[in-house]
Amino acid sequence: MMTITRRAFAALVLAAPAVARAQITRPVRLIVPFAAGGGSDTLARLLAVPLSERLGQPVVVENRAGAGSQIGAEAVMRSAPDGTTLLLGDTPLATIPAVQVAGGRPAPFDAARDFTAVSALAIAPALVVVGGQSRFRTLGELLAAARANPAAIDFASAGVASSTHLILELLQMRSGVRVTHVPYRGAAPAVQDVLSGTVQATIMALATAAPLVQSGQIRVVGVASEQRIAAMPDVPTLKEQGIDLVSGFWWGVLGPLGIPEPVLAQLVSAIDASMASETMAARLPSLGLNRLALGPAEFRALLASETRRWGEVVQAAGIKPE
Repeated sequence: MMTITRRAFAALVLAAPAVARAQITRPVRLIVPFAAGGGSDTLARLLAVPLSERLGQPVVVENRAGAGSQIGAEAVMRSAPDGTTLLLGDTPLATIPAVQVAGGRPAPFDAARDFTAVSALAIAPALVVVGGQSRFRTLGELLAAARANPAAIDFASAGVASSTHLILELLQMRSGVRVTHVPYRGAAPAVQDVLSGTVQATIMALATAAPLVQSGQIRVVGVASEQRIAAMPDVPTLKEQGIDLVSGFWWGVLGPLGIPEPVLAQLVSAIDASMASETMAARLPSLGLNRLALGPAEFRALLASETRRWGEVVQAAGIKPE
């Protein structure tokens, strides 16, 4: 596929005669591959309002949950490439292929190859958290306890092969410390058991963690970012604590393979303008998100690198799907 940068898209739009430009002339479905109410759903509904204004068409958010986001992703992959069916995708797009292969099944897709990467939207670093009443005040204390007795430290995840599970596996690889992985069916019950002290720790995104931190229900002991985050300036990064790990969660818009370049240019321009709107600029920090302004070529490269990265983690950790 030809590599098209953001600048090239802008030039394409300006150069093409108005009568020759392909336009989106029907309502747009923005499919979220998770149930309503989660972080992806919230971001999609925020984006839909300014995006509808800029496209001049209704943008309808549709939740197609199931199979860890695979059902929604495949629905978009099989759709007509006319720009009217889009996916609000996130990190599982890069993890699903490796997990399926590990379970002896063919990969359902290659995110960088089988979709049109439209625009990366936002990113959030992973946080290592413990309960608010935990005896562990620092990540060092938590890991020291695990080093002394791995069976004594239970680490919750949102499920086998979930993003939080894979980040946990990477944390163990980089720290050299083993813990007991306790998978749940979703993030909510995992976090609840951290709050109650049933398990000692978990991995979270800032958007979910922030209100719990403010209420004292959880304590953040490490952030997997290059630098400390403004929302929690007193929390050291994992690198500061001797663990070379930068990881987190990202979100972006994708479409079926083969969207015409003029239509793709229209989508890129509209999404860029929407994400730069005052409403979105004000809300992203409150959700614990940082703008990730990547055009089609850069976003496709991110998908490819993330697929390779998590494939290596799945293989090294011997993760199998449930």
